[in-house]
Amino acid sequence: PLPPPILPFLPAGAAAGERGRLAPLHPSGPPHGPLCPALPAAVVGAGIGGSAVAYFLQQHFGPQVQLDVFEKGHVGGRLATVTVNKQQYESGGASIHSLNLHMQDFVKVLGLKHRREVAGKSAIFSGEHFVLEETDWYLLNLFRLWWHYGISFLRLQMWVEEVMEKFMRIYKYQAYGYAFSSLEELLRSLGGEAFVNMTQRSVAESLLEVGVTQRFVDDVIAAVLRSSYGQSVLVPAFAGAMSLAGAQGSTWAVEGGNKLVCSGLLKLTKANVIPARVTGVSLHSSEGRALYQVHYEDGEGQGSGFYDMVVLTAPLHPSKSNFTFQNFEPPITDFPGAFQPSVTSVVHGYLNSSYFGFPDPKLFPFASILTTDTPNLFFNAMDNICPVNISSAFRRKQPQEAAVWRVLSQQPLDKQQLKTLFRSYYSVQVTEWQAYPHYDAAKSLPPIVLHDNLFYLSSVEWVASSMEMVAVAAKNVALLAYNRWYQDLEKIDQKDLMHKVKTEL
Repeated sequence: PLPPPILPFLPAGAAAGERGRLAPLHPSGPPHGPLCPALPAAVVGAGIGGSAVAYFLQQHFGPQVQLDVFEKGHVGGRLATVTVNKQQYESGGASIHSLNLHMQDFVKVLGLKHRREVAGKSAIFSGEHFVLEETDWYLLNLFRLWWHYGISFLRLQMWVEEVMEKFMRIYKYQAYGYAFSSLEELLRSLGGEAFVNMTQRSVAESLLEVGVTQRFVDDVIAAVLRSSYGQSVLVPAFAGAMSLAGAQGSTWAVEGGNKLVCSGLLKLTKANVIPARVTGVSLHSSEGRALYQVHYEDGEGQGSGFYDMVVLTAPLHPSKSNFTFQNFEPPITDFPGAFQPSVTSVVHGYLNSSYFGFPDPKLFPFASILTTDTPNLFFNAMDNICPVNISSAFRRKQPQEAAVWRVLSQQPLDKQQLKTLFRSYYSVQVTEWQAYPHYDAAKSLPPIVLHDNLFYLSSVEWVASSMEMVAVAAKNVALLAYNRWYQDLEKIDQKDLMHKVKTEL
C-alpha cells in the first residue's frame, strides 16, 4: 500500500528557517569540467523507491553524486503509520517477505531491528460463513486443506517456488553489476519468455493450467489477492505469484515502523530532501550532454533546478499525475493505465463477532480475516494489528476486548458498515491510497529509460508491486545509470546471464 499527510520532512538538524539547505544544490545549472566532477542528480519521491535509489546511486557513483530528493508529503510514501492511544500502527506497507534480500540489507546497514512477531490465526470469510479456518495444529491445517481442495495447495506451492527460485537470480546478477534497460529484458533474464508472458495472462489461468482447482482459486487465491492488491484473480500471473509468495512464506516488519528504512537511507546518503511537489521536467543540453531542468512548487511558490540525471519514483499515469515533459523529441507522453484506489481504516473498537457467526466474542479465535470475491462483501480483509514498537510484555488483545483493527476496502466504510463489523468503537482513522496499478493483463509494460539519463523507477509496479520489487528496481536503475554513464555496455541487457555469472565465479 500507499500516500500521506502533508508534513514537509526536514533533514536532521535543519531548522524550518534554513531555506538555503532545502533549496536545490544546482539552481542555475550544474558545474562541469575537470575541476568539478560533481554529478548532480534529482530523485522525485522519498518512498522506498526514492530512498533506495538514492542509496544505490551513492553506492555506485561515490561522493561525486550530489542528490536532491523531492518529496511533497512525508518521507516513506506508502510506508506510513497512524497513532492510536499514543501508539503507532502501520497504515501502509506492513509486511516484508523473508527472501527480500535488499530490505534485509537495508535493516542491517541502518542498525534497525526485526519486530517481534505475535502469532495469530487466519480465516477466509465468504460473507456468510468461514470457508477455511486455521488452527493451532500444523498437521490439522494441512489435513483441512487436503480435505477441501485435494493437492491444489501443493501444486500452488510448487508453482510459486519455481517462480521465486528464478526471481532470486536477480540478486546474483545485480551483485555482478548487470542491469536491464527494460522490464521485458529483466524478466527474460530471470525466466525467459515464460516470465514475460506471466505479465500478459491472469494468475487464475496459470494456476488452472498446473492443476489447481477452480474451487481453490475462488476461495483461497481470490482471498489472498483481495487482501494484497484489492483485486481479483484476473491480476497478471507474475504479480499474483509475488503476492502468493508473501502469503505462504515467513514475513517480518521493522521495529519502530517500516518507514524508518526510508528516512534512514536518506540520512545515510546525506541526501538533500526538498519538501516540494515536482510538476515537470524539461530538457536542455550542455556541452553535448543532456541537462534536465526539474520544475517544482513549494510553500514559497515555484522553483527549478538543473541536473545531469533524474530518477522519477512517483507514478506517471494520468489518474495519478499532471506531470509535464517539455522539449523532448520524440515527446514523452503515453502512460496508459490507472491506479487502484485502496482504503485503510484503522479502527479502535470492539469486534462484532456475531457477524462472523460467533455470538460469544470470547470464542472468536482469529486475528486475521480474508474474504472471497463475493458481491455483498464491502471489505477485502481485516486484521487485529500490533503497534510498531512491541515490548516483551506485549500480548494481543482478547477478542472481547477493544483492539486496534486494520480494515482494507475499496471504498471508505460508511457508518452502517462500521456498525456491521464493530459493536462499538472509539476512533476510526482513514487513509485513502492510490496504492497499486489496476492490473489489466493486456497492457504493455511502461519503460524504465525515458531519455538518456532520465529514468522511471515506478514502471516496475506494473510487473508486481511490493517493497522488494521496488528495491530491486532501484538497484537496477542505479546500475543502469552507472553503466550508461561510463559506457559499460557489456553490463547492460546481456543474454545468457546464468552462464556468464557461473563462469565469472
